[in-house]
Amino acid sequence: MGFFDGMPAVEPSARVGFAGNRIERRSEHRSADAVPAAVGDDRARFYLFRGDKVLLRGSDPLFEPREADGLGAVRDETVLLGWAGDGPRLASLLPDSAQIDEQRIGLVDLRTVATGAMVTPEHLGALAQARALMNWHGRHRFCSNCGAATTIANGGYRRDCPRCQAQHFPRTDPVVIMLAIRNERVLLGRQRQFQPGMYSALAGFLEPGETIEDAVRRETLEESGVPIGRVRYHASQPWPFPMSLMIGCHCEALSDTISRDEAELEDCRWFTRDEARAMLAGTHPDGLKAPTNIAIARTLLAAWSGG
Repeated sequence: MGFFDGMPAVEPSARVGFAGNRIERRSEHRSADAVPAAVGDDRARFYLFRGDKVLLRGSDPLFEPREADGLGAVRDETVLLGWAGDGPRLASLLPDSAQIDEQRIGLVDLRTVATGAMVTPEHLGALAQARALMNWHGRHRFCSNCGAATTIANGGYRRDCPRCQAQHFPRTDPVVIMLAIRNERVLLGRQRQFQPGMYSALAGFLEPGETIEDAVRRETLEESGVPIGRVRYHASQPWPFPMSLMIGCHCEALSDTISRDEAELEDCRWFTRDEARAMLAGTHPDGLKAPTNIAIARTLLAAWSGG
């Protein structure tokens, strides 16, 4: 038996929201002139944002370079995402003052685009890549070393400081999200800002010096008071709100007793397999609901419950 025998034909991470990105990044081709060279290709297309909203023409999020220029895209802040089968893909942020004919072009936040399946999975994954980069550039315009204004470099995958020569690279914030399991029940919680009736897996940021497993144990204990034993990785998900990677795990609860962090959670309780299936199907008798179809928490719950 080979080392990789028995693995699923389709890895679980391929089934989560924002995972359909098919752009070839070709990082070895990100040179100083990568963006102008890509824009000069007749097949180049842009994903455009104004603030946190995506520009859509029906279900099409792609714009030609001349259209991007006409809408006010800033070439100096344009990012080269990579190459699709039919040409380069770039992303750019429009100024807040950009005038858009909303009879022809919609402005839609990315969560709505995702939950409403308003674009294909390939476009949704690319938009996640683009939005995360746009957010990073927006938050890192000044050098964290000396405070000077930085300039975009390396096709948008670096910012350089002209004063102290520091180089800054895009960051991704790792978040553990976990489904604690004990005696055929799972632990779910809800925060006050959740939709009415929705319960989800617990989650939290991985801290410096932690393994994924230790972060799962710490966050579950902090939020629910439930100690955790064994931890098993299941899947990961790009989460562009603003620029995270969700690391999904199932874990072994060592106690039934809940002592929730009341500042963090409005409620926390155990659910049976039948309840989980009903929540996924939208048929729970109390109107309780699982997370939306784009959330990895739903993937974790479905994998455990068979739902």
